[in-house]
Amino acid sequence: MNSKPLLIRQARQLVTLKGSSDAPLRGKDMEALQIVEDGSVWIEEGIIRLADQDEAVLRQVGDRVREAEVIDATGCLVTPGLVDPHTHLVFAGSRENEFEMRLKGSTYMEIMNAGGGIHATTSATQKADRDQIFRESRKRLNQFVTHGVTTVEAKSGYGLTLEHELKQLEVAKELDRDHPVDVISTFMGAHAVPAAYKDRPDDFVDQVIEEMIPEVARRKIAEFNDVFCERGVFTPEQSRRILEAGRKHGLLPKIHADEIEPCGGAELAAELGAVSADHLLQASEEGIQRMAEKGVVAVLLPGTAFFLMAESADGRKMVDAGVPVALSTDCNPGSSPTVSLPLMMNLGCLKMGMTPAEVLTASTINAAHAIRRGHEIGSVEPGKKADLTIFDVSNYMSLQYRYGSHHVNTVIKNGQVVVRNGEPSPAVTSASY
Repeated sequence: MNSKPLLIRQARQLVTLKGSSDAPLRGKDMEALQIVEDGSVWIEEGIIRLADQDEAVLRQVGDRVREAEVIDATGCLVTPGLVDPHTHLVFAGSRENEFEMRLKGSTYMEIMNAGGGIHATTSATQKADRDQIFRESRKRLNQFVTHGVTTVEAKSGYGLTLEHELKQLEVAKELDRDHPVDVISTFMGAHAVPAAYKDRPDDFVDQVIEEMIPEVARRKIAEFNDVFCERGVFTPEQSRRILEAGRKHGLLPKIHADEIEPCGGAELAAELGAVSADHLLQASEEGIQRMAEKGVVAVLLPGTAFFLMAESADGRKMVDAGVPVALSTDCNPGSSPTVSLPLMMNLGCLKMGMTPAEVLTASTINAAHAIRRGHEIGSVEPGKKADLTIFDVSNYMSLQYRYGSHHVNTVIKNGQVVVRNGEPSPAVTSASY
């Protein structure tokens, strides 16, 4: 940890999102960015101590300004470090051949039922040793941070046996220890029904509940429990059993819901009080309303719909209904092979009807709440982790207007500069933090 204080000075806009640590923002409040013009941030020991106008910060630190490393943010946009609350970061292999198959007319479920999709990545991940999976996943994590992301959630689900699910989760924990970016782990043994259980899926559900969940909980290598609730994968009743079993073992429920067909996933998320329901392309009106009533965070994944050439989830409808909305890459090898959360913000505007302010909220404080981290990251306030991203644009609207461009200049994680002038620092590229 750098012993010198760090001072970020004179940002054209400092987006603080202050006052939103206790609960995610909803409705019109998602546009309340709490911007400070000519903003500066004073950081010590990895913690934000001051965030205010430059004159006010300098007045409070006085002569101590001479002690600090100073970053000139003149003309730039400073935001909380971006948070990606839904990724499948840890896996082996690649599936670019399926991309061509889709372009020739094959559907996602057709590819999966033919042995591709999740099953293809499961095979590659099972065959790979931990070192190979670690190397491939660390490379992706390096790319995430250069896109301004300082925290990611990472799901298992490409093992589908206890041995290989544990292997994925252990790699995620090792990445969390080794890399500047925080990696929050989710167990997703119920990502697909293995081919051997195709005709007896309830037996696999029993295995997840009786064998996998207790061992994952005993080892304390995951915080959340997720399930793919979808026709041809896990039914709402099977999903309920899995999520309730996880909760009994201390794993908080999340759910892949209503991605391909409406199947009651959003309603189930509300019934169980899930932390988040994700995808939601086909969520029903009733499901959306129930999520709003229960405060379940909708984690929307515009890159997945974009890559699968499908209609996006209706982010505009969900925001207007009072559902707290977050955005994510859904980084995975089959349906969203990207690490660019800024591009997801662009798509949130262009494909989901959300405003530039809403997508920034969705990628910072609301994303933090979607992984139960709103109390420590996602906004720029005294007492929080010093996770910040500096963009080479003058305002938050320009960040979305100039779509598909790389605007990240500097990334600060726990008070340390981990990306400078768009390039990763040795803390990122070296073997350990």
